[in-house]
Amino acid sequence: MRPRLVAEGVAQGRELRGTQPRRSHATFVAPTRDPIEILESQHANRIAELVPIRIGRMLQSPFSYFRGTAAVMAHDLSAGTRTGVDLVICGDAHISNFGLFATPERRVVFDLNDFDEVSYGPWEWDLKRLVASTVVGGRDLGLTRSQCTDAALATARGYRLALARLLELTALDRFYFRVETTWLEERSNELTQALVRKTVKKAKRRTSDQVLAKITTKDENGQRRIIDEFPIIRRSEPATIANLADQFDGYRATVRSDVALLLEQFRLVDAVLRVVGVGSVGTRCHIALLVGPGDESLFIQVKEAQRSVLETYGGLAGLASRTQMATEGARVVRGQLMMQAVSDRFLGWLSFDEHDFYCRQFRDMKGSIELKDLTPTQFSAYGALCGSVLARGHSQSAGASVVSGYLGASPRMDEALVSWAHASADQNERDFGALQAAVKVGRLPAELGV
Repeated sequence: MRPRLVAEGVAQGRELRGTQPRRSHATFVAPTRDPIEILESQHANRIAELVPIRIGRMLQSPFSYFRGTAAVMAHDLSAGTRTGVDLVICGDAHISNFGLFATPERRVVFDLNDFDEVSYGPWEWDLKRLVASTVVGGRDLGLTRSQCTDAALATARGYRLALARLLELTALDRFYFRVETTWLEERSNELTQALVRKTVKKAKRRTSDQVLAKITTKDENGQRRIIDEFPIIRRSEPATIANLADQFDGYRATVRSDVALLLEQFRLVDAVLRVVGVGSVGTRCHIALLVGPGDESLFIQVKEAQRSVLETYGGLAGLASRTQMATEGARVVRGQLMMQAVSDRFLGWLSFDEHDFYCRQFRDMKGSIELKDLTPTQFSAYGALCGSVLARGHSQSAGASVVSGYLGASPRMDEALVSWAHASADQNERDFGALQAAVKVGRLPAELGV
């Protein structure tokens, strides 16, 4: 029997269908906006010389464009159907924003791994972006419309069924639940097991020692330095390195006490600017090299945190204002801790040069499933897995029982989301065409192949 409060929430969700039918989510509201204007407005707060790299990466395919345009989708979602049930949401939940990473116990888990846009808002925005990403991503892989539909249905169903199962657990059990790769292997067919094992093996090799050998050298004084690999890795200005070093005491004050004590033994010796991702290109992202008492190395990524696009383009009040967080870096870190089953112990935040940042360990057994290696059936199974993991993140918020009651036991909402996702994918392709046209006429600069 469900706890009383969960049962009441489920009943409230069922009642909500009367005023907001699930089938209403099938309607995609055609947006009245210029996607290029939204991109241009984002570029105003970015490093200008990196903007062409961002556009070049987005030009690779409609799916690459999709990955870089959470702001455009936030704008579009704000005009559509809303249930009025708000949770802590990722803000950029697409199939390439899930992956593997190490727990403090050195076990490898699978979870959401990008929280730059984390906020407080409509749960369905996360689910719609995730389901749409299976259609856009499926098209990119050359899947048929029927195969994309199967993947989208599996993703929506995976979310719905997982949320219902999670709500049968206690709040504490939901809090402790996590997806370990051993669990994945046990529930996969033989072909998928081989893929999971291959990905885990690769992730386990991505440690500080590997990074040290790959991207550093020693100068004439025997001091470790990060190697320039222009334009992807470029030397930070001395003033930037000095400011970053000066603010590390502030960063240590935001991490766990045991990590803060550990970091007292390390000193920052170098930092570089590193181009990352697709949508993040142009934001200020540094890799800091710290050296400990035994000459051991620790790499910390210091990534700029701007306001969530759910706030700037989706019109939400947001997580930062709801919890009175002092900085955008704090918003990202705290949102990640709220949604992830287990998080990097080095998560923290700082501010310098009038910008907010969050910090995390760089490449600590991190990895991801290569979508191109998946068969259509595996792609559907992967979508269902991502839907289940998203449900785990959403289940941490008190309103999750209302969501589960609204979704119900039938596939009605799944089918509505698939219709919406196909229409959204069509719009994404039109917007991708607009990007190509803007580059062709010189409205946007693009640097390809970087």
